[in-house]
Formats: sequence, structure tokens, C-alpha cells
Amino acid sequence: MPDFGFALIVLFLPACRSLRQNIASGTPDPTTERNMHKLLIFIAFTGILLTACNKEERFTTSGSSKLEFSTDTLRFDTVFTELGSATRFFKVYNRHKESIKISRIALSGNSQSKFNLNVDGIPGDVHEDVVVYPEDSIYVFCEVTINPDDPLSLSPFFVYDSIIFETNGNTQAVTLEAFGQNANYIPSRWHKDSIVQYGCNGGEVIWDDPKPYVIYGIVAFDDCTLTLPPGCRVHVHGGLSRTEIDMQTVIYNSGRLYFGANGKLNVQGSLDNPVIIQGDRLEPEYQDEPGQWTGIIFAAGSKGNHIQYAEIKNSLFGIYVDSTAELSMQNVKVYNTSGPGLFALHSNVTADNCLFYNNGSYCVQIGYGGTYRFNYCTLANFGTPAPALGFGNGICDDPLCSTPPRIFPLDIKLVNSIVYGSKRDEIAISDFTGGQNPFSLTYSFEHCIVRVDDLLNPNVGFPDFFDFCDPCINATPQDALFVNSPEDDYHLDTLSIAEGQAIPIPTILTDLEGVTRDTEKPDIGCYEYKPE
Repeated sequence: MPDFGFALIVLFLPACRSLRQNIASGTPDPTTERNMHKLLIFIAFTGILLTACNKEERFTTSGSSKLEFSTDTLRFDTVFTELGSATRFFKVYNRHKESIKISRIALSGNSQSKFNLNVDGIPGDVHEDVVVYPEDSIYVFCEVTINPDDPLSLSPFFVYDSIIFETNGNTQAVTLEAFGQNANYIPSRWHKDSIVQYGCNGGEVIWDDPKPYVIYGIVAFDDCTLTLPPGCRVHVHGGLSRTEIDMQTVIYNSGRLYFGANGKLNVQGSLDNPVIIQGDRLEPEYQDEPGQWTGIIFAAGSKGNHIQYAEIKNSLFGIYVDSTAELSMQNVKVYNTSGPGLFALHSNVTADNCLFYNNGSYCVQIGYGGTYRFNYCTLANFGTPAPALGFGNGICDDPLCSTPPRIFPLDIKLVNSIVYGSKRDEIAISDFTGGQNPFSLTYSFEHCIVRVDDLLNPNVGFPDFFDFCDPCINATPQDALFVNSPEDDYHLDTLSIAEGQAIPIPTILTDLEGVTRDTEKPDIGCYEYKPE
């Protein structure tokens, strides 16, 4: 018997004796009767209490008995302009007929987490043996503290954590998301699974705020020109998204800048203030990580696109130029991509003083014809399965090319450019006519450095390649070329075979870094050699 019940019996034992004596005398007084009523009521109450004390709490231990949450993601939509905090809450439900004991509730992040917890009024970032009664719930409050002036390494654009719930061998989580910087979030933080179209009736949108612009979802520009002035920083949040199309779930890569047939991009970076377009994870461990966002897409028919003095990096692909679209590039770096740096189909592209490197596939991949000009460009591809440059005059409608391919004439010309890497062949050519229509595949290399071997095989390749690559240098691994390609330094070595081998181009007088090119014998590639 519980101690509390024993104490009650001892307490009321004298009253019971007095009552018995009055009853035995046959003359109970009114006071005794009142005491008797009180005693009976208290005995009844005590019985109930003792019953409750003796009742054993029943907990479900089944692994199928899981918790439910009022949300799977707790979002803090405040954009802080100074040090501040915000609090949000959600509920944890026990939908079962028995109590549930949550073994552990804790933040998954480390001690540097921006979030703090309060579970049902009790503060602390770790809670153990929390009971949720049958068909009941508890509140979990979460506070985030943000200093938007902290460096991005401490407070990135998007701050994430999660709350872990461990119950009956199950691990469940609620995601926490907050803004970590004072930035322009385009169109807003919560457009992960949507496409937002910008239209300005043929006008112009200028992103000239000194704060960075952060893209979330797919932002499409049609009937509108997007202008990025010098120093503009654009960060694109990528990841997988899903949508429903015709009752089917479609999963796709989010994080895109898309320009429709009437949309246009005008990047106006300068030598001292280039425009940077990259992912939104700027912590040191993500610095060289490819595939963080999708890329820049110029849809069929998009005209007048121009990019100068820009860096495009850490994406699935750098730039995709679709049918009949146009793009000119000057002094642009495209690097750290999972796929091609530049992927163009049946389009028109001009590139001067551009550098493509660390591309997981081709540096430049061209298909289905089009017109292309590359002057003073460096395509450096090391340690990847694809060549640095691939081009062809056709496209298949299925992976096996079981139906006749579609053919469109290709005209590509490279001048004063380097196409080199770790493969025996860094150029791949596809003639979908099988050589039956020589006018559908026109290519020319002048004053270039290339690396080819099997491409010259008369049985499977293009043995006359150097008839169209003249004058050219077919480089080998023994040749001095770059300062340090393993460290992605593609400046020219002091003994580089590229020095003094180019032909002057009157419209291009400086290199990618503004170094004046030699007026008589400039160097091949995007960098002019500059003595220390």
C-alpha cells in the first residue's frame, strides 16, 4: 500500500473510534453525524486516489507505434537585418491508445547550432524519457538566433538543423530552416517546388543591390531582360524537387536560371568586379563541390544574351544554349560542374578569353550543328571520362539511335585556343552523315594546342584532322604547358609551348586577367604569359 494511503488511515483512525463509541451509546450528536459524512466522502476520495496510485502506466513498445507531427519542416521566414531571434512551435501527437515514451529528443546539429529547444515548457537541447499520454500531444518550441553580419562560414544563406525523436527503436525528424543572411531572396524562400516567371513587358530588371541575390526554385525570364551589373553576386539553391503532372509524380533538379524565347541575360561584370553565379553553400567544404544547383538555360529562340567578366561554378552544368539561341561570352570562367561547362545544341555561340575546367563531362559539348567561334580559350579537362571538346552535326531521338538522326550543319572554328587534358584524345567529332555530306560538318583550328591520338585512326576517326588544324601543336604529357594543372592553375608555365604561338586578333588586346597581349606574337590560351 502506498505511504500516502497509510498516512490517511492513521490520520483518521481516531475519528473512526469516536464515531464507533457514539454509535454504541445510541445517542450520536449532530457534530458526530457531520464528521461521519465528511469521513465517508474522504474515504471514497481516498479509494479513488489509491486505485489511481496502484494503476500501472501502460506504454506501447511496438516499433510500429510512431509519433505524428503538425509539420515536417519548421520554417523561420524572418530575414534578419541585425542580430535577432525568432520562435516557432509545432505539436507532437500520440495517436495511440497507450502512452508513448520518447527515449530522446535532441538537435542533430553540433554545439554551434543556431537553434534552441523547449519541450513542453522545459528548456534544453536534449530531453530524455518524455512521456506523451494516449491520444494526447506535447508542444515543442524552437528558437533561432541569427547574426546576419556573421561570415557565411558561420551563418550561411540558409541555416539548417533538425530535431531528432527516438522512440521504440524508431528515429523520426522535423527539419528546421531559417535565413542566415540579409540578402535578396528571389522570389522568396518557399518556392522550392515551383517555377516563378518574371515578366516586364519587354523591359529590364536590374539586380544592383549590394546584397547578394539568392535564387530558390526555378526562376524564368520571358519578355524580360535580366541585367547583372559589376560585382553582382547570385547564389542558387539547388536540390531535387517533385511535382505532379497528369497524375504522375515527376522528380527534377531545382535551382535554375531560365531564359525563354523572349528573355535575355546581360551580365556586365568588370575585371575588378566580376559577376559571380554559384551555389548557396559557401562553407569551406563546399567550395569545390559540383552539382549544387542546375545551371543557366537559354531556351530555343533566346537572342542577344551576353556574359562578360563572370564566374559560373558548382552547378550540374554551366550553361545550356538550346536551338537557335544566341550567346556571346568574354572573359568568363566556367568550372566545378558535374556535367559540361557549356552544352549547346543547334545554336550560335561566341567565346573570347574564356576558361573551362574541372568539368565532370566535356568542357564544351556541341550537338545538332550550329555556329561556334572560340578565340583565346582554354579547355582543360583532367581526370574525367569525357574529352575536353566534343561536337557533331546531328542528334538522335532515342538513346540507341534506332531511327535516322536529325542533321543540321555545323560550323565551328577555334583560334589561339588550348584543348588539352589527361586523355589520349581530348577532341571527339561525330559526323552523323558518315562522311556523306562534307558540307554538314565544317571545323577549323588555327594556332591551337590540342591533344589527339585515336582520333587520327583512319578506320574509326578523322585521319585528315590536321588538314583542318593548321598550324596546330599536338601536345604530349611531356610538354610544358600550364603552371600547375593539379591545382587548377592554368596560367602558362615559364617554358610553355603556348608562348608566342598565337596570331594577333585586333579586337582582343588583353587576356582574361587584363594582361596586354603581345602585338606580334601573343600566347595561345586565355592567359598571356606574364614574367614574375
